[in-house]
Amino acid sequence: MKHASFVTEAIGIFNSMTTATANLIAQLQASIGRVIRGKDEVIRLSLVALLAKGHLLIEDVPGVGKTTLAQALANSFHCTFHRIQFTSDLLPSDVVGTSVFNQIEQRFDFKPGPVFANIILADEINRTTPKTQSALLEAMNEAQVTVDNHTYKLPQPFMVLATQNPVEHHGTYPLPESQLDRFLLRIGMGYPSRDSEREIMQQHSSGRNAAAEVTPVMEAEEVEVMQRAVEKVRVDDSLRDYALDIVERTRSSEQLTLGVSPRGVLMLQRAAQARAFLEARDYCTPDDFKQLILPVFAHRMVVNTRYASTQKKSTQAEMVLREIIDSTPVPL
Repeated sequence: MKHASFVTEAIGIFNSMTTATANLIAQLQASIGRVIRGKDEVIRLSLVALLAKGHLLIEDVPGVGKTTLAQALANSFHCTFHRIQFTSDLLPSDVVGTSVFNQIEQRFDFKPGPVFANIILADEINRTTPKTQSALLEAMNEAQVTVDNHTYKLPQPFMVLATQNPVEHHGTYPLPESQLDRFLLRIGMGYPSRDSEREIMQQHSSGRNAAAEVTPVMEAEEVEVMQRAVEKVRVDDSLRDYALDIVERTRSSEQLTLGVSPRGVLMLQRAAQARAFLEARDYCTPDDFKQLILPVFAHRMVVNTRYASTQKKSTQAEMVLREIIDSTPVPL
């Protein structure tokens, strides 16, 4: 289906959230919420990543719905979707594609890999080798891949939704900092509440795939329109200064050996704009920034080994970041 009036209305300079836009977003959230029970904030953050032209990393134990979330998101609008199951023997060419010799025409033809889709589910990304993990770097950063000195553009919108088991699990290859920095957000699913889990049991009692039954509520072109509108959301200089205060403290903290990169603070601003858009506003508030600092910044920091504890690294980084947030004044 194509909401022509919405597309016509939203193209151009974004002035305010329209009723048509708000209705579409509500439908999108409700569509995913019928499958991912009791995880409204997780759904919201996944939509923030999508509308901010970012990529999402979901880290959690097996069986909590990481893959289901990716499938439900992809099925919520008309787009191409490919799932890549990362294993230890996966090669870079299995991801981006390869050149095959055409004997009839006596030339090499490029055969696109599964990365050529709007939504990519990189399932258990930390189960493959760093060489194959790095095959996604150019795609995630520049929405293109280069094979045999030829560059191929990826379809738009383009989003990588990667899942990974905690690095403490056997047979995993921790993602290097350079690749973690490409993800706009890192989130965890967490266990559902008792009531939500009962609903999940009832939903799956017939053996059907609930994610596959999600019906599209918008077109890929409409997602692109929203992404362009997000870029027009206003950000006050006081909010930029607040973000920079946080960033500077991560770089000077004795508890950290690696602070937040310039890319990180740009990602925070973009995510805050997307959150404001989802809240039907054409301007950012301090809460838009503060609520996103942890999922945007925590995976970009490295804790100093002198302050390391028995807790997992991601938890340690979040603890340090929370201390910095609590001690940094929020603009009024």
